[in-house]
Amino acid sequence: MTALPLARRLRGPLFFPVTAFAPDGGLALDAFRAHVRAGIEAGAGAVFACCGTGEFHALAPEEFHACVAAAVEEAAGRVPVVAGTGYGTALALHYAGLAERAGADGLLALPPYLVAADQPGLLRHYTALAEGTALDVIVYQRANAVLTPESVVRLTEVPGVIGLKDGVGDLDLMQRVVSAVRSARPGREPLYFNGLPTAELTGLAYRGIGVHLYSSAVFCFAPEIALAFHRALLGDEGDGTGADDAAVNRLLDVFYRPLAELRDQGAGYAVSLVKAGVRLRGGEVGEVRSPLSEPAPRHVARLAELIDQGLTLVDELKG
Repeated sequence: MTALPLARRLRGPLFFPVTAFAPDGGLALDAFRAHVRAGIEAGAGAVFACCGTGEFHALAPEEFHACVAAAVEEAAGRVPVVAGTGYGTALALHYAGLAERAGADGLLALPPYLVAADQPGLLRHYTALAEGTALDVIVYQRANAVLTPESVVRLTEVPGVIGLKDGVGDLDLMQRVVSAVRSARPGREPLYFNGLPTAELTGLAYRGIGVHLYSSAVFCFAPEIALAFHRALLGDEGDGTGADDAAVNRLLDVFYRPLAELRDQGAGYAVSLVKAGVRLRGGEVGEVRSPLSEPAPRHVARLAELIDQGLTLVDELKG
């Protein structure tokens, strides 16, 4: 295993694998292993196991532990494995312990379950989580857990909190967060992630405020397209040097914008449509668990068309 800290290892396309289920609804661990292995071999920079796309909400604790352990074994130190954790503080700590025992390198702290907490409550929650685990923590803000710039500054003072993933999409807020942290803690800024659904759609905007890391659901089912976009957006160095904005815009117009429009056609499609895409590419990952539902057949057919269009464009860009 590498001795480098997690913050220095999170580079390249970030892979958020789906969790594979058998026809009877049980965990299909061999299929999950194959899915993770394929993603790593395709060029993933990290594996974020059992997070939103991985249906964290639908996993029993023992299933969660089994999946994280399987991802760690498949990664074998080649790339870091970050596991999801969530619910209230007590359960978040329980899942953190399971992830730690499974060998994960870090945690993605999903929003607390159901309640709308104030800023002091959110700070207590994430501080308790970071203090209760040896793993580094990335805080995922969205829905009922949106942090002010002042709160993010406070979190950067908590040992073990290394990053903020933004699922809100308020660029004004994110710019103020980046500025506030830079002013308060020069040279010790956390990692920032674009965590919006189909994050590539807003990649240019986030790049403009210095946010280069992002979650790619597309990598699950079309790593060729995801890798082509990542290279075009951020260049070979991953920092925007050598970017090809013309290629970015072609990929946005031909594939990512139509994909986002399709995603918006059904509730839960940010997960179920991704899983359908994995199946379209031969992955035996099964269906989503309730309360999610499978996408309509016409939408799956449209997804197949978009994948073909995207792969054709990638070939054109190579030429």
